Amino acid sequence: MAMTLRLPEELDRRLDELAAQRHTSKHSLVLQAVEELVRAQDAQEKIDRAVDYTFERYGDVVDRLADA
Repeated sequence: MAMTLRLPEELDRRLDELAAQRHTSKHSLVLQAVEELVRAQDAQEKIDRAVDYTFERYGDVVDRLADA
């Protein structure tokens, strides 16, 4: 799917510089950044589910440890 991305001038300039340093395109850098953001969000959601499960299953133990 195509989309238009409008960047502030300073960010566009910085992205140009980074792309040149890495010998790649701005498009590639933006894709990498979005993929990393999605991976980080997925990881956070997994952590949140694990914490929720742990407190549902062992919440009473955690409470007792906190009071000890």
